[in-house]
Parts: sequence; C-alpha cells; structure tokens
Amino acid sequence: MTFLSGGKNGPKNVRDKVVLITGAARGIGAGLAERLAADGAKVALVGLEAEEQTKVAERIGPNARSWEADVTSWDALEKATEEIVAHFGGIDIVVANAGIATTGFARSIDRDAYEKVFEVDLLGVWRTFRVTMPHVIDRKGYLLAISSFAAIAHAPGMANYAGAKAGVEAFCNSLRAELQHLGVKVGVAHPTWIKTDLVESADAHPVFGKLRSGMPGLMGKTYPLDLALDHLTVGIRKRARVIHVPKWVGVMKLVRAIVPPIIEFGSRFQGVAKADEAALEDIAKRGARESATNGHGGRAAIK
Repeated sequence: MTFLSGGKNGPKNVRDKVVLITGAARGIGAGLAERLAADGAKVALVGLEAEEQTKVAERIGPNARSWEADVTSWDALEKATEEIVAHFGGIDIVVANAGIATTGFARSIDRDAYEKVFEVDLLGVWRTFRVTMPHVIDRKGYLLAISSFAAIAHAPGMANYAGAKAGVEAFCNSLRAELQHLGVKVGVAHPTWIKTDLVESADAHPVFGKLRSGMPGLMGKTYPLDLALDHLTVGIRKRARVIHVPKWVGVMKLVRAIVPPIIEFGSRFQGVAKADEAALEDIAKRGARESATNGHGGRAAIK
C-alpha cells in the first residue's frame, strides 16, 4: 500500500507509453525499467554507466534501449533525447532518478565531490526535465523526480544530499503549478533508506556507516528495493503528485518543522563529535576524494 495524492483518476495503463529513466544502470532506475517494461511500456535508459545499463536493456528485451549521457551535460541530454524521440516516436513519462551521495562533513570533505552532488541530484533533475519537457507537454505526460526522505530529515554528514533533495521537492512543487494548464502532471518521490548500491556503500564506510546505523527507529531502517519499486510503480500509473516510500514518510512531512531540532538534539548523543575526528583520520589515511566517494554511480560521476 502506498501513500499517494494527486491520483484522482485512478491507475492508468503504461502500455505503449515511452518512459525515459535516468540513472538506470542499477537499483531503483533499473528496477523501474524492468517493472514498467513488463507492463508494456517502452523504456529509454539514460545514464553514465553504459556497460551496466546496456545489460539492463538487453535483459528487458526489444522494448528497452540504453543511451549513455551525463545528466549534468546539456549537450549529452539533448543528443540522447533527440535519439530517443527518433527511436520511439516521442516521450510520455520522464523519471529523473539519477542521483549520487557523498560521505563526509562539510568542513573536511573533498570540495569537488561535495558539489557534484548538487550538480547531479538537483541540477541534473532540472536539466533532464527542461530538455525532455517539450515532448512530455506534447503528449500531456508525466514528470517524476526522485527526491528523498533526506529532504525532510536533514542528518549530519548529509548536508549536500539533503540540500539537493529538498531543492528537488521545491522545484517540483513550483513546476507542477507552471505546467498544470498544459495537461502535464508533476510528481516527486520521497524514498527513505532503500537497499541499493548507494546505501550499501554508505553503510560500508568506516566512519559514516556507524553513524547511519546508529539512527534511531524508522529513521535508520533500511527497506528492500522491491518495496520502493511497488510504491513507485503504482505512483507512476496514477501520475501521483507525491509518492512516499514507505507511507510513514508522508506523516513525517506533516510534522517536518519539529524534525530538525530533534535531529540536532539526538546528534549530541549519536557520536557526531567522534565521527568528525574519525573523518579527518580517514581523509588523512585514504585521501579526501576516496573518503568521500560513495557507490558505483558516485564513482562514475566523480572523476
């Protein structure tokens, strides 16, 4: 069961719809491509990890094809979009899923790696939507951006990720009002910790893995990928304005004003001070860039 709003017309069929998904080499992007293709959609996979993404497309079959493109590059996105339209005839749905995260505190983390999160996770959504928007408008389609629970709960060591994902939510809220008269629906998804390469890599970090695993209750729980795919697939069918994964994330949004003070208070007892010292030691040992890099997607984006 998913916590949705904006789906007044009930589930819609994605059969024969052209769905463009960024960051589709693994995790949520690859899983969505497989789910939607199984429902009869034609899926265009767009991302940096060309070899892995091609494997996903081949696994899906003739209704899927992969395009290598960096979501921070206007030229690459425009080229891929033109080729997708030429191949499939148009674009109905866009899922801006490409995202990376770093591990580190703002005062010591590698600056380029830190800023790359904003470039991919926030500006990458804007660029993906801007380039594909004319085609989605033409078909009165749907734009979905993958934000995060981090847009609501701003944990230490995740300032850039939280800032970027909060920006994605705000961007989608404004964009929704801009496009509604054109018949285009705009949605934003807020998954919490999902068992993906990104989260598993963060958990393996010698400093921040311990910090993350120390989060209390639901805020630190990791959910299976299939749960996220269930919620997101239903949301896409409904052209939902908001998708919460799982539904308690929606409840947290209702009380978000009290979340930052709670996190600040809890951080006093969560070992942030020790983690700050340990982060400096890890940087001295492995180097700032290596200490900050997280996941296969992150390594592809942060060169």
